[in-house]
Formats: sequence, C-alpha cells, structure tokens
Amino acid sequence: MHRFSRRNFLQTSVATTVVGSLWPVGSLHAVSANDEIRLGFISCGGRANELMSQFDKAEGIKVVALCDPDEALLAKAKKRYPDAKGFADLRRLLEDKSIDAVVIATCNHWHCLAAIWAMQAGKDVYVEKPLSHTQWEGEQTVAAARKYDRICQVGTQQRSDPMQAEIKKFLHAEKALGAIKSARVNRYGVRTPIGKRNTPLPIDSSVNYDLWLGPAEDKPIHRDKLHYDWHWDFNTGSGEMGNWGVHVLDDVRNTVFRDSVVFPKRILGGGGRVAWDDAGESPNVHFVYFDTGSIPVVIGLANITNATTSKDAAAHPGPASGYVAYCEGGRYEGQRGAGTAYDKDGKIIKKFKGNSGQNVHQQNFIDAVRRRDRSILNADVQVGHDSTGWCNLANIAYQTGEKFSLSNANAFNQKIWRDLIEEMDALLTRHNLLMEKSNLMLSQVLEFDSKTQRFVGDGSDAANQRLKRQYRKGFVVPKIA
Repeated sequence: MHRFSRRNFLQTSVATTVVGSLWPVGSLHAVSANDEIRLGFISCGGRANELMSQFDKAEGIKVVALCDPDEALLAKAKKRYPDAKGFADLRRLLEDKSIDAVVIATCNHWHCLAAIWAMQAGKDVYVEKPLSHTQWEGEQTVAAARKYDRICQVGTQQRSDPMQAEIKKFLHAEKALGAIKSARVNRYGVRTPIGKRNTPLPIDSSVNYDLWLGPAEDKPIHRDKLHYDWHWDFNTGSGEMGNWGVHVLDDVRNTVFRDSVVFPKRILGGGGRVAWDDAGESPNVHFVYFDTGSIPVVIGLANITNATTSKDAAAHPGPASGYVAYCEGGRYEGQRGAGTAYDKDGKIIKKFKGNSGQNVHQQNFIDAVRRRDRSILNADVQVGHDSTGWCNLANIAYQTGEKFSLSNANAFNQKIWRDLIEEMDALLTRHNLLMEKSNLMLSQVLEFDSKTQRFVGDGSDAANQRLKRQYRKGFVVPKIA
C-alpha cells in the first residue's frame, strides 16, 4: 500500500512553470478494446466524490491516481482508493504515462487549463460543467481535443438520459404540441448567505493555496469558507448561472433546438445580489432574454426565499429546476429525469420518465475511450462549450450592466420576458425592495457573432474584455493553433 503522509504530500506540491506542453503529444498508453482503463481524479472534493461513485459502476476501469491541493480531501480519497497514487500538483499526475484518462471536478476556473494540460499529456478527459470559466478558454479546450485527438466529455449528464430522445421525437417528429413558440428556463432554489469577514479568510496549512488558485487572481477572500462557496466569486466560479443554469440551458439547446442554435444572437440580462449582505459577487436573482433568431428563450434564477417571512423558493411557473416549452397546442415541462406534456386546457396528455443520465453518462465516456470514437459521446466538448457559452454570455451581460430601469428592460416586448420581469418585481417587493431602487443591474442589448465568438455593436468593447481573463504566471491557458 502506498504510504500517504503530510511529508510526501508537500514533496509533490512544488509548482513548476509550464510553457507550452510539458508532455509528448498523443496517447502515452494505448488502450485496446479489452484493456482496463486507468483513471486519475483531479480534485477530491464533493462533486468528485459523487463522480467516484458513478465511475465505480462503470465497466473495466480502475482508479489509480488522485490529486487535490487540499491534504485533508486527498487523504479522505486515499481511504477510498488506498492503492491509488496521491498528488497535490496535477502536473505530477499527468506525468504518469500509465494513466489513460482523467476526471476533472475542480473549481470552474481550473476546468479548461487542467483539461488542456491533460490532453497535451495524452490523456482523455471527463470534465465537469460548466466547461469554461471564460468563453475564450472554452474555445482553446475544443481546439486541444481536436489537435491532440482526445476524447473529451463534459459533465452535463442529462444528455445521456434516453428520455431526451423520446422528448425530441414527441416535440419535433410527432409535433404532438404543434410549433414551439417560446421557452422558459428556471433555477429556483433557496441558498443562504456565505458570510462577510472583516479580515481575509486564513487558509489552512493543509491547503497548497498556490495550486488551489492556479489560473485565478490572488486576492483576499472575505467569505467564511474556502470550499464550495467559490461558486459565488467570479474569480473562481460562475454563479448559479454556471452551476445549475448550464444544465437547464443545455436541456433547452438539446430538446427545443436539437443543437441547431449554437449561441444566441442577442442578449439582455440583469440581476443583482439582493436581500443578503455577504461577500458573494454573483447575482442571487438573475434574469436573461436570449434572442435566438427563432424561438425566444428566457431564464430566471433566484436563490432567495419567496418572501422575508418564507422559507420556500420564489414563486415561478413550471419546474423549479427545468424548463417550459410553450407550444401552439399546449406546453411541455421538463426537468432532470422527468417531463410532462399538457394540452391547451392544462390537461396532462403524456408523462416522460428518465434516469437523469447518471452512470450512463460516465459509461458513455468510458465506451468512447475504449473504442477511440468521440462520435458516440453524448456531451462532446464542443456541445459542452456551446451550452456553457450561453451561461458565459449571461454572466457578461450582468457584469457589464448599469443600474436597472424598466424602460431599458422593455427593449424586448415578448410576453415571456415581460412575465419574468413582473415576477422578479413581485419577488423583490416581497423582500421590501423596489427593482429600480435596489442594486439590480441591467445590460444593454448585446449582439453576439457566433462565427467569431465576439460581441459586435454597442457595448461590445466592455463585453469582449470579459471573454478572456488574465492568468497568473505558470497557469496560463495556452492558445491552441
């Protein structure tokens, strides 16, 4: 058994500057159809442990390596896989030529760099959603998968639920509800404030903070916890839009558009962090209109309660985490693992039941690795990049916004958008807040060119600056030719 201790943990944590690729391009360990696939886990936190349980059920795999800059998390994972090698620095793991593939479940800001380095090192990659922290680095990750001919699956596991094919057949081939007129996406779930410290959060000595930060800016943290709540800091996370929004927006891209709409043409987005006084940066209410050129789409997200005196999630039509496709002949309401079709009178005409894609999604990745066939992936890196892009654009709209005004919100006059604004107004009123007198922000209408993946027209200069971030030395996401 490999002996794990604080001493050998620290010995593996020495960072090195990476310029280009440190590894030979191409597969370092050829996998035949009958071979056992040797996996390494990059991150051993909460989501990684869930993925460990899923991959443990996949056929023909063995977890042989674990990596986390937090000594405590790594030690816990070592108890689960006592024979696996332990690393603090993912670059040391990637040097191991016996590892065939890696599972990346880090903070969002590490996803793309870890994936690119892994593919440069000849590894196949399963990377958690959202694929990217910024749109530009997602482009580089897609390019790396193609350049190095790697299998790269993104963790939008609902893509592997067979129910999705049934829904597309029902809506499009059978046209059971007639033409789809609009779509609404929801993520309504109560969260709590993350605290607001007067002094920076002290980092435990068991955490190699330089490796934890990686590409992110080194700046003080004023929340109460290092782990998980990084989601609500734009330096490391993507807010609720990238945390849950990516799942439900991906569903709409898949079932409503059948992936025919890569990115929206125009975006109008607003929101704010209201009702709480904490250190979070991302909005806890967020509302966005996506002009697709065909079917209009809106998304509403709220993490605050329905009212100051309530413990329930904010009121909303349709599923709390899901979407509604409004059609000529009724509506379809979809959510993870289930769906219901209603006629014009609200009568249920069909129910769908799925499996949420868990287990199937991970096995789909393993099957693609074994067969060396990315065409069978249910969430290839390109699909993950496209769906993540909607979230990145929604966040940019919020980040480049100015003080909210109802007159500017009326730039789009679609009923589905007006209804969402009215709901958000009512929600804030129940928290004794007024939309135009709170700290809500609203973007101007931003136009996005799908071919160049750049904003054009009014407001494009500020928006384009947020398509790519500045990286710390030694952790620069490379441009892939």
